[in-house]
Amino acid sequence: MANIEKPKFHILEVSGKNYLSWCLDMEMHLQGQGLANTITEDGTSNEKDKANALIFIRRHLHESLQTQYLSVRDPHILWRRLKDRYDHTKTVILPQAQYDWQNLRLQDFKSVSDYNSALFDIVSRLELCSIKLTDAELLEKTFSTFHASNIVLQQQYRQRQFATYSELISVLLTAEQTNELLLKNHDLRPAGSKALPEAHANFEKNTGHFKGYKRRQEHNPRRDVKKFNRPRKSNFGLNHGKEKKPKKVINESICHRCGMTGHWSRTCRTPKHFVDLYQASLKNTGKRGESHVIEINPTAITTVEANNISVGGTPLAPEVANASLGVSDFFEDL
Repeated sequence: MANIEKPKFHILEVSGKNYLSWCLDMEMHLQGQGLANTITEDGTSNEKDKANALIFIRRHLHESLQTQYLSVRDPHILWRRLKDRYDHTKTVILPQAQYDWQNLRLQDFKSVSDYNSALFDIVSRLELCSIKLTDAELLEKTFSTFHASNIVLQQQYRQRQFATYSELISVLLTAEQTNELLLKNHDLRPAGSKALPEAHANFEKNTGHFKGYKRRQEHNPRRDVKKFNRPRKSNFGLNHGKEKKPKKVINESICHRCGMTGHWSRTCRTPKHFVDLYQASLKNTGKRGESHVIEINPTAITTVEANNISVGGTPLAPEVANASLGVSDFFEDL
């Protein structure tokens, strides 16, 4: 139940490293609540104000410090004991702050904002030690710590005769931001290259000269606007889900002379005997009968009689007719 109300600022550490900032915050809050006289020696505060001031001070102490000063019931006594214990921190902070001020240089920082932050940190520590720096000292510190390559720039800033440090730092910050923008624009694309077109651009501007309208053609600005603003038609919705029709197979032309492909009849070079065979096959195409049917030509019947053999009615010679024939003799070599 001790931490029901959150502290208004950072509590005082046991080491006392934040005593100066804690002391300043405590004085400001007590003064805002009308309890500033409770930590002074005038003794004009009443018991109620002392109790409220003591509660507020103890709430912003470390738990170890609350235990160590548990018996103290007067806020003025508690304030004086804390001052006697930690007021020596000024003697510790002051040498370090003076050393940092002497070695502060603008050229050691990557940006002006970093230098400005470090400078005000040192200035605040010196002010806690009752040492205040003037604007003239801040300006001289900044001018004298420019980089050696910026001597001309430093002289130009001196000639402008800034009255306060805030005016100088404002100009430096603006110049730094401008230089960063120039570098970004330079690195955006190579020098001399054309910028990329805008996204979703659907037409280009006509760079040609206007030659007037054609005869019998009236100019309608509203129609031209509709022409350029007309949305593109997409075939995706119409053809989506439909099967593609198979492509028609185009038969190659056949030579009417020999029946082969790859050339025409007027350029055919097929031998004549192949042409005759193809033409004969075309003539016999319509005369084809049933399968496995043998057509017998009566004029070509070979009659075999004893000692009288004839083919197609023509008698054979006796030496041929009396010769013995084998199976292979009845087949003709192609």
